[in-house]
Amino acid sequence: MSVDLMGFLGVVLVAYIVPGPDFLVVVRSAAEHPAKGRAAALGAQAGLCVHMLAAAVGLSVIAARSPVVFNAIKLLGAAYLVYLGVRAVIAARRVAGQGRPDVEAADPSTEATQPQSPMERWRSGFTQGFFTNVLNPKAALFFLSILPQFVSGGGSMTRQIFFLGILDVLIGVVYWFALVAVATRLRSLLARPVFRHRWELTTGWLFIAIGIGVAAT
Repeated sequence: MSVDLMGFLGVVLVAYIVPGPDFLVVVRSAAEHPAKGRAAALGAQAGLCVHMLAAAVGLSVIAARSPVVFNAIKLLGAAYLVYLGVRAVIAARRVAGQGRPDVEAADPSTEATQPQSPMERWRSGFTQGFFTNVLNPKAALFFLSILPQFVSGGGSMTRQIFFLGILDVLIGVVYWFALVAVATRLRSLLARPVFRHRWELTTGWLFIAIGIGVAAT
């Protein structure tokens, strides 16, 4: 295979550095627990594998050329981001009420009374990372329009797409795990209700804003 490897690596690194929905999901998950952050990272890369497989067999071409299919994917992704944002805003309200005994007694669903088990934590992080990426139309377009620019016409396009796609996924795993290691430092700060409330509220509205932006694009 004769692919433009250096050019591809440059584009991939820039794509990961620029924050997006998956960045926000991984950071939020890591701030809750390192294991959940790593699960979200693996989920995001698993979603990327779906786009890679779709591009390799040509499904991405069909989706991009069919406005109905593409818009359906876009709206599903936007709705999921808004859903994550609403959950975060609700969590912020619960945190704000932790200092009020009447609120705590009336709301037994707070994280303090129902902590997640390791399996629940892993499943939650992986699911959020997976659906955030698999429903991201920009990820599909990356494999459809940008990745083929680095493929050589002298070899099997399917093999080259798989090669570059797997390389992209592996680079992402390393990047996300490094980000998780940094983001986990937020845990001690977020142990204080006032900072936790601001964090949940800010990231929640960011999710909602990104979701609306995706839907309006």
